Amino acid sequence: MVRRRGYGGIVLSLLAIALTGCSEQVEADSGRKPAPRTYTVQQLASVIGCTAKITVKALDYRQGECTSDGIAYVFLDFDTAEGQREWLDYAEMYGGVYLAGDRWVLSAKSKSFMQELSKKLGGTVEDHGFGGSTGSPSPSTPSPHSH
Repeated sequence: MVRRRGYGGIVLSLLAIALTGCSEQVEADSGRKPAPRTYTVQQLASVIGCTAKITVKALDYRQGECTSDGIAYVFLDFDTAEGQREWLDYAEMYGGVYLAGDRWVLSAKSKSFMQELSKKLGGTVEDHGFGGSTGSPSPSTPSPHSH
């Protein structure tokens, strides 16, 4: 009987895992944000439908750029969450709107556009307004700093 309970427990665990997978699919189909995922510059660009050209390779992050459907994108991936937070904090003085996920950041067209992208990629939209004297950065503006 002990073996039978053990086997039943395994079956129940597998059933719970299967049901969890189904509920995650239902959540994805219902328009909820995807589960957090760490993307590289190339993976972000691929989801958008373009091929990023790496424009900055720093010690703890990379930056790439591409254009798709007439929209210019800037993508960044970071080695650490701390490095990403530092970059975003520094970017505040430049202003701008960023879609930030798990060790990645994307900059593009507008806040509403970024909110739409967040449904596809996950992440949260950070609106830094217009800080500093440089005005609003365009996607071709170099990153705020390099280490």
